[in-house]
Amino acid sequence: MIRTTMFAAALATTGLLFTVPAAAQSQADLNARYDRALAAGYKAMFLCSAIANAELFGAPRSIGSVESWELTGIQAPLHGIVEALPAMIERGADDVIDFVSVLFANDMLPRVAMHRPDRGCSILPIGAQAPEPDTEIFLRNAARFGAFALEPAVPENGVLAEAGFGPIYGADARTTAVVILREGKLIGEAYGSDHGPNVPQRTWSVAKSIAATLVGAAVYRGEADVTYSAGLGEGERDPRATITIDHALRMASGRYTDTPGNRTDPLYYGGATVDEVAVDWPLITEPGSTYRYANNDTLAAMQAIEHTFSDLPPSALLDAFGMDHTIAETDWQGNYILSSQVWSTARDLAQLGQLHLDDGILPDGTRILPEDWVEYVSTPSGPQPNGASGWGYGAGWWLLNNSEGIPADTILAAGNRGQFIVVIPSRDLVIVRRGEDPAGGSGFDIEAFTRDVLGALDE
Repeated sequence: MIRTTMFAAALATTGLLFTVPAAAQSQADLNARYDRALAAGYKAMFLCSAIANAELFGAPRSIGSVESWELTGIQAPLHGIVEALPAMIERGADDVIDFVSVLFANDMLPRVAMHRPDRGCSILPIGAQAPEPDTEIFLRNAARFGAFALEPAVPENGVLAEAGFGPIYGADARTTAVVILREGKLIGEAYGSDHGPNVPQRTWSVAKSIAATLVGAAVYRGEADVTYSAGLGEGERDPRATITIDHALRMASGRYTDTPGNRTDPLYYGGATVDEVAVDWPLITEPGSTYRYANNDTLAAMQAIEHTFSDLPPSALLDAFGMDHTIAETDWQGNYILSSQVWSTARDLAQLGQLHLDDGILPDGTRILPEDWVEYVSTPSGPQPNGASGWGYGAGWWLLNNSEGIPADTILAAGNRGQFIVVIPSRDLVIVRRGEDPAGGSGFDIEAFTRDVLGALDE
């Protein structure tokens, strides 16, 4: 049972509880109330995912650690609200987290993030009651999480990774992990405080590159084709039916998005589902004609291959990729949120990069991606972004094809707060940088770091 009275007493001291009924509030009050509801959902999700997923891999984290890393430097307007909202963690059998609840108003139930070991944490709709513990269909066999396959880093090359923690790459950048692979061997590895090989972090939009890899595996199995419709729209007369999986992977669906970058706060923190918010946006340009970075396009691509998940769920595929310390989370109805909501270790992300260096072939010789898949994801055949970075875009991967001092075949997975996987086929090199960089700050200069790593290896 959630101890709402205790929460209310704690929250009342902050002055953040509304005492005026919602119906009597101005629009500004309603907006502020909604922001608090989202902030509570944000806090519940990050406390739940950061702690529960780390504990699953034998790497305990404290509330204070999450507050210092994941819950600081977040985007406005949530950053001014999250800190004051009291949270409570409820544990069940074997001391495993069942749910995390965060109160935001005195006339509503707390926001609740429920935890299921196989699918991480999911945020329930605003106003939803915390569920009874349910481990029947979600439990993941803990024996699957064994030791990492990578050998320890070569000590004399530790400086390559440690350099990524200096201020030279961003005045306020906060690096948490750097892993470097060359020719499939771990040559550099370093971690910040509260982090280590077994500590997963949210991938943010690096998940889009993971999603593209899942599509590739489905294509190789003959269960999907990127030229097929993504299944959007209603009926033959709906032009959205012409949006293909390829369009979705290339951010070229032509659908409307209400914010730059297509913020999906109602899904990520509000308790809405993928079906409710990701697949119903109208068309405003011809599919394939315009680049528009959108979370909803990646989610549409995942919906298009969702029929394959009953026989081969993402968790099984991630294990096959060598990413068995990665959790793909879902909405509360079980739809995977592979545009952002994946928690993974730096080593696991390095394994994803290595899979692409190895042309989709696993260490045991098993092919899991089509022979031309790496060429496909790294080809800028769709409309291209015109952002300040100058990066190109392939299919679920960014392209560093115009970056001075970096080989033109370099592909990049990139996510919020400084998540990066750099894959350079011509140098047989993978660089992973993880961080918790403040929103609106300097960020981390991944291009400069990549050039410096390349230069050090050439010496």
